[in-house]
Amino acid sequence: MLVELRITNFAIIDHLELEFGNGLITFTGETGAGKSIILDAIEALVGGRVDSTSIRAETERATLEAVFRLTDHNRPFLTSLLEPDELMDDPNYITLGREIRREGRTIARVNGRTVNVSLLRDLGAYLVDIHGQSEHLSLLNVRKHLALLDRFAVSSAALQDYQQVYRMYRKVRRELEDLIQKEKDAERRTELLQFQVDEIENARPVPGEEGELKEERNRLANAENLAESGRTALAFLDEGEPEMPTISELTGQLVHAISGLVKIDPARNNLAEQADQIAVLVDELARDIRAYLEEVEFNPRRLEFIEERLELLRNLERKYGGSLEQVLAYAQNASEELEKIAHATERIAVLTEEEKKLLPQIKQKAEALSTQRKQAAKVLGRGVEKELNDLSMAGARFEVGFTAQADEQGLPWGDGQRVHFDENGIDQVEFLIAPNPGEGLKPMVKIASGGETARLMLALKRVLTQADEIPTLIFDEIDQGIGGRVGFVVGEKLWQLARDHQVLCVTHLPQLAAFGDQHYRVLKTVKEERTQTRVEMMGFEERRKELAQMLGALSEAHLTTAEETLRTAQARTRAFLQKQSPRI
Repeated sequence: MLVELRITNFAIIDHLELEFGNGLITFTGETGAGKSIILDAIEALVGGRVDSTSIRAETERATLEAVFRLTDHNRPFLTSLLEPDELMDDPNYITLGREIRREGRTIARVNGRTVNVSLLRDLGAYLVDIHGQSEHLSLLNVRKHLALLDRFAVSSAALQDYQQVYRMYRKVRRELEDLIQKEKDAERRTELLQFQVDEIENARPVPGEEGELKEERNRLANAENLAESGRTALAFLDEGEPEMPTISELTGQLVHAISGLVKIDPARNNLAEQADQIAVLVDELARDIRAYLEEVEFNPRRLEFIEERLELLRNLERKYGGSLEQVLAYAQNASEELEKIAHATERIAVLTEEEKKLLPQIKQKAEALSTQRKQAAKVLGRGVEKELNDLSMAGARFEVGFTAQADEQGLPWGDGQRVHFDENGIDQVEFLIAPNPGEGLKPMVKIASGGETARLMLALKRVLTQADEIPTLIFDEIDQGIGGRVGFVVGEKLWQLARDHQVLCVTHLPQLAAFGDQHYRVLKTVKEERTQTRVEMMGFEERRKELAQMLGALSEAHLTTAEETLRTAQARTRAFLQKQSPRI
């Protein structure tokens, strides 16, 4: 539920901070004072459309922020939306923010982090339901009617029973469709896969061979330079010209000289050892170079083979993967697919038999589910009509319309007919209303009267209280087109609805406002030649004066009537609570 609301530079609101509790919260005040602006701010926070015209004059940006307390009902859904992006800070609270800038950009925030506005809309669907002058009317969303009816009908067990079999059917059907499609393309697909497998297997690629081939190619391509460098090094070491001593000869002279030194000074024997090591190294180096020169080969045919092999491997990688490991994995997958195609006919026969066995089960469970829904729909219809009668819409009719869509590929339904079915069964549901006696039933979305729509929303909300899990309900001027006598009824019903929900209501009827658990007065003032909105929460005496002014003027007669109105509301709420209390 909504616990805090902060608004800055939005429309005519300079700065406003409000704290809300449970129950029915009413807003009253003169037309244009800013009551609906407060609700517009809430709607913007749950993803509603806004633009720069909402920004207070002579300011560059408007900021909105709301804190919601999560309930046991909506916490799992909200957590599933927030946790993937690590936006969940507190399991009990969530903060939504919206910043509207003069240049037209808006920024949405959840728990202080910037997000897409679409996420605010997704979150708002589980936090707030706004009814009245805006288009955010959940009960006018036909796609939600079936879910509401199911929750009202307490048919979750029947639905889950149906969905369990339906999921088994869909699994069988998906595999069957895949195999049938593959069988249609079997010949062409088999030829392609076999060609690919043969191409890879004939090449016999070995992971890592590219590196070895490139090294060998480098040696073959540079064989002449390698041989020339080796011969030059060997000439320096051991095969020099007669007039130029080699390194081996010079090393021998070095060893001889140091031997003479050691004979005179035996303490320097380590020098002789080092000289001997140098001689041995020079000899080994000369021997290794001779051996290397024997390995260096001028083999154009081998070089050509390596180039062709590398090109073949590159082509395989371009066609089947970025590495030889991926090429081999592709061949493995292609072989497995060939195996499946080879056995597809057998598997299709097995799956077809499974499908035949599942369809009668689905039909039986779909019928049971539909019967339960239709029984619940009658109870729902009677309940809504009773509520509408209390709300001065005597004679109004309400029904839940059921249809089943024909589908040649659907569920067999007798007499050769087939109907569309999905995870929710065969029923397509829409709420229908006839506001006045003698009128035909029409879809709710086609009701023109704002007053009728608002009262219908209230009637449905009252009956669907147990099914509706949205914690905060907002009604903007639900009293449109109704008088004082009905105002008491509407107020009492809103108050009763607020025992299970938080309800915010903008009203011009004192009889309705008297039922508020919290009553806010919205005032429009002028300060320094600028219009501002101020909001005050009122106690009993302030409420008495506010209701008197709503009745016409601040006179003794109106003050007396206002007090009687408040006392009447208190008496009605006490009587309701006494009826709800268990008897001893």
